[in-house]
Order: sequence, then structure tokens, then C-alpha cells
Amino acid sequence: MGWAEPRPYGQGCKSDRNALGSPRIEHSRTGDSVRKPYLVLFAAGFLATSLAMADDDDPPGRAARLSFISGTVTFQPGSVEDWVPATLNRPMTTGDRLWTEAGARAEMLIGSAAVRLSGQTNFAFLNLDDRSAQIQVSVGTVSVRLRRLNDDETFEIDTPQMALTLLRPGEYRVEVNEAGDATVASVRGGSAEATAGSQAYTIKPLEQLRVSGTDQVAFDQRPIPPADAFDNFCEGRDRREDTSQSARYVSRDIPGYSDLDNAGTWRQDAEYGPVWVPGGVPVDWAPYHYGHWAWIAPWGWTWVDDAPWGYAPFHYGRWVFVAGAWGWVPGPIAVRPVYAPAMVAWVGGGGFGVGIGVGVGPAVGWFALGPREVWVPSYHYSPAYIERVNVTNTVIVNRTVFNNVSVTNVNYVNRNVAGAVTVMPQNQMTAGRPVAAAAIRVPPEALARAQVQTTAAVAPERGAVLGGRTAVAAAPPAAVMNRQIAARQTPPAAPVPFARQQQALRQNPGQPIPRSSLAQIQTPQGGAGNRPAFRQVGPPAAGVPNRPVQTGARPIQQQPQQSQQQPQFNRGPQSTGGPTNQPTVQQLPPARGQGQPSGQPEVRPQVREPQPEVRTNTPPPSVTPANREQQNTGGPAVQPTVQQAPPPRGQPQPQSQPENRSQVRQPQPEVRTNTPPPSSAPAQPAARPTNPKDAKQTKKRPPEKPEEKGK
Repeated sequence: MGWAEPRPYGQGCKSDRNALGSPRIEHSRTGDSVRKPYLVLFAAGFLATSLAMADDDDPPGRAARLSFISGTVTFQPGSVEDWVPATLNRPMTTGDRLWTEAGARAEMLIGSAAVRLSGQTNFAFLNLDDRSAQIQVSVGTVSVRLRRLNDDETFEIDTPQMALTLLRPGEYRVEVNEAGDATVASVRGGSAEATAGSQAYTIKPLEQLRVSGTDQVAFDQRPIPPADAFDNFCEGRDRREDTSQSARYVSRDIPGYSDLDNAGTWRQDAEYGPVWVPGGVPVDWAPYHYGHWAWIAPWGWTWVDDAPWGYAPFHYGRWVFVAGAWGWVPGPIAVRPVYAPAMVAWVGGGGFGVGIGVGVGPAVGWFALGPREVWVPSYHYSPAYIERVNVTNTVIVNRTVFNNVSVTNVNYVNRNVAGAVTVMPQNQMTAGRPVAAAAIRVPPEALARAQVQTTAAVAPERGAVLGGRTAVAAAPPAAVMNRQIAARQTPPAAPVPFARQQQALRQNPGQPIPRSSLAQIQTPQGGAGNRPAFRQVGPPAAGVPNRPVQTGARPIQQQPQQSQQQPQFNRGPQSTGGPTNQPTVQQLPPARGQGQPSGQPEVRPQVREPQPEVRTNTPPPSVTPANREQQNTGGPAVQPTVQQAPPPRGQPQPQSQPENRSQVRQPQPEVRTNTPPPSSAPAQPAARPTNPKDAKQTKKRPPEKPEEKGK
């Protein structure tokens, strides 16, 4: 079968029977755009239904990928206390930590979001599930690029001084000083809300906010400074994502799609549509062979591949051997994909390997699933979950396939491919050893007798949690680890220490403990020490607006606007004018040498222009406390009432705003644009009247009685 040039995703539809003998509707990628709306509506409908049917024991549908490492970066799993060298492609989740030594950098991808760490940064996931990403930064610098944010999602960055809630897609940077007594948050694009104590401050594009103190906090606001080396590094990584050719065939919610661009080629197959074929691999290369197994709760045995590109093809989609080469077939790009620890079918387990001539004791084997084969998890799942994790990762969309799924008596397309099945001793797997070095050859007749299973019946050991890595001394100082943080959302319970899980894991080898059962395992206060102390910040009581302001807070000094149009995610500094009547903020002057920023590519999220134009000789507008972020970024319909300053003389009045804008009060006719506020000294008139009588009247209140004109 030959290859054709790939085309972007389109849906054709053909019906036959799948490998399990049930009716199937296969959505191929043949470029038939006529049927594309059908798939979108179908996917949205069944996902909405299945989400409603999911239960609390279903694991999260996403994990974070450790996608870039430079310098000394160490990692601590949530259920242990040891720090080990960080491993590329390691999936991360709630409770996991990272530490970067001086000069090091790291990057994690959460769906379409990117989180990047500079040197000497202590980072932790307080919570990561389908709707919440809550991260902790107790020291160092973190940058977040948020491409999308759904209405039901939250993204929160917790520091010792404040909880920063990201309100819109954009670019954000948070810095915590070494002493831990000050946090600086910068917004290059988007909008964020900093909450400290009972106060909140909305940070708009191209603004920077410094928060110091804990019980008594102080807010200092200034324009963002020029970009530094870390900003340039982040921008380069963003540009790499934005220009990726693989995004034509892969959902942007799949971490690591851009790594496929230079590591292989996309080809068009008549049966499977676009297929990605890796390049530069050994002749006997097969999926799930060059890497190691790690035990990561709540999913259990998880594949960690050695290749720099080895994340997306091993947690999403399916593999197929066609035209003499292995190729990866991604799932539909119309829906948000669900993460899986490894898309494989297991063989053996228990006594497999004993008495078959290999002399290694118990062994376990596996092979990659094909595009039309159902993946069955080893952990607890609801009917809705198994439907979502399969439909979003393969071409099968018929729901009847997932009722009473059986993995026996199935003609798996990859099982009989030469080299497709990999077998290794169980004791090497539990230690997290590299598979390629520990793999054993098994006679074909022994593999033919082996039964296909949904679970690798192997109980993990501590080495598997650490991914086979040895503990190192590079770790954050104890004072940094124990530093209290401010949190708006209450973090979930600390992960249960692995040592307390082992007994239950040995009773049911290979099966992770359901989340509801983990809650019943008694955990000492603070768990394994991986959740620092935190204090709740935010509204003091129910019914109080989400953005309370300290009573009597004075307005901040608004910076003059430099141009009519606000640039999109510019790296240079510019003040957009801060809101008034927010928590007491000391306005600081711009950094020396600041210039006008340059525009960014159109792929950046749109930043709305401020309305209307405000000149430098116009007093700052007065803004009420509620919903302050909408003035420049656009937002919900309910906005504060703003007293609008009049336009300069000779300029027409601004047009009325749309209904979802704030209500603007019209200025009194006698107020001129060059007239200072009542508390300021009177300014000189713009022009001296030519008529003395008129000049006399300009010094008084305008006449109220018509008869006074004749005097």
C-alpha cells in the first residue's frame, strides 16, 4: 500500500464491523468536508452526555508533560520524599514537584497551556484535573502561556503573598524573591486577578503588580519592563508551537504535537488518513520498546518514552504497521482528547515466562493497539470514561462497541507484526529499568499461547514510582519547601504516601487504588510533606463580590496612554492605564530606557483596544470596585459604572458602547478637556476671548436668565 500526500482533517464515513464483531462507523480522514459538521455535532453531543455520566473515581482526562529540560532539574513524585533527576516526557499530576538549579530551565505542557520555569524555582502541582490547574511557586520565576480557557476551567498560581487567578488566555509571569516576602506578577496579554487577604486587584495587559507582606499587604503597580533572556526563551518556545505543521492533523490539546515536525513525516493513507512516521529510528524499532515503565497514580503503569518526541504518540491515538513502516494515527481533532497512560494490550503476567525456555522467571509483555481496537484501562472506570478515552483517540465512534468489552478472541492487527510484542522480566519492570536493555526474546509459539489481558498483573515497587532514578541532593531548601502560600481555591488532600499504598497494591497487582478508597487510607497530617501550609484568601463571606476593595482605598495614578491601539502580547513595556478605586497602590515610574513595544504574530490571543482614547491632560476615570478588569480586556456584560472624561476640544463625542460595555456618564457641557480636577490648581485657558464682555462672562457661571444678556 503506497502513501499519498497528507491533507488536513476531513471526515468521510463508512460502515462495517469492527474487530470485536460489533457494528462500527469509522470516520476516516479523506478530506470530505461535507460530513465534517456531523462529526463535530456528534462528538459534542456524546461528550456532554458522557461527562454527565462520569463518576468520581474516574481519573483526570489530562496530565502535564515534562517537555523541556536544560541544566540541573530535579523531580519529586507526590507520594515519596526523594528527589531524583527529572526525566523528559514524564507525565506529572497533583502533588508532583520540580526544582531548577541556578541557570536551569524546564517546561511543562498542560493541554494547550505551557508552564516554564527559570533557574532556582520551586514548583508544585497543588491540583490538576479536567477543570482545575492550581500550581504553587514558593520561590523563583514561572511563565505561563494560556492558549485557551473554557468557561468551566480555572487556572490559579499560588505564591507566599497572593493567589493569581488567570482570567483570560494570554501570557503571564510570576516572580517570588528569595526571601519569600514579595511577589511580582506581570501580564503581557490577557487579564489576571491578584488576591491577597480580603483584597483583589485586576492586572491588565502590559501591567506589572508587586505585592509584599502577608497579613498587611502592599500593592505597587507599574508598566512591565523590557523583555529579558527568560522572556525571549519563552517567546521562542511559543513561536515553535504556533508555527507547527503537525497542528493540521493533531489537536492542540495534545502535548508535544510540535515535536513531531522535525522528527518524522506525515503521509496520507487511503484507509487511516494522515499517518505520522518517525524518522531516524533503528531498523528493528517498534512502539513501546525504547523507554521505561513508571508507576504514576491514579493511572498505574505508565509509559515514559526515551525519544524527545515520544509523548503524544504513546498517550493518544493508535499505531499501525503499514507500507513496511510503523505509523502513528492520531484521533479526531474536533474534540478534546483524553489522556491514557499507554495505549497497549498486555500479554502474560503471573507465571508467564516460567517454563517457556527463557529462564527469567515471571515476565510480562505488551504490544501497541491498532486504530480499530478498544483500549481497556486497568483502573476503575465508568462507562462514560471508557467511551471518552477511546472515541477521542481513535476512529471508532459507535457507542455500542464499549458495552461489555472483551479483549479475548480478537484479531489484533499489530500482534503478529515482527518485533511488535515486547517482553521483559517483572522484577526489571518494577524497578523502572530501561526496556530495551532488559527485553527478552520469547519463542513465537509461546507468544501465540499467551493470553491478552487488560492489566499487567505486576505490583509496583518504590523504584517504579521514581522511574528507576537514584535519589540526588539537588533539592529546594527546607525553608522554601515549608513556606506558607496564599490560595483562593482549597487544594485537595495531599497524596497518600506510596508506602501506605503498597499493601493494597500487592493484593491487587497492577490495579491502581480507586480514589474513593485512597481517601479511606489514614494519612498523617500533611501527608508525605508535599503540600505546604496555606492560608485561604478571597472574599471574606458569602454574598461579597468576588473583587472586594479595601474601604477608603485611594485611586491609583493612571499612566498616560501612548497610542490608540493596544499591541497584542508585546514584549516591550507600555502602560494601558490602571483602574481606579482598587486596593491602595503606589504608582511607580516606568523603567529607564523603555520604548514602544512591537506587535506580535496574529496567532496570539486578541487583546481589545481600550475605549475611548484618553489624553495625557485628562484626569483619570473613576471606576467602581466591581468587575474592574473589563475596561480594557472585554468581559461579562455586568461592568462598573465609569465616569467618562470628555474628548479634547474639536473632537466629536465618542459613540455609545455596545450593550455589554459599562455605562458611560456624559460630562457637563461647561467642563473642558484641559480643565484640571477640583483639587488641582486652575490651568491657563486655551485661548483669550476677543470680546471683553465675553471674557468677563467666562470668569463666571454661565448665565441662567435670558434677560441678563442685555445688561
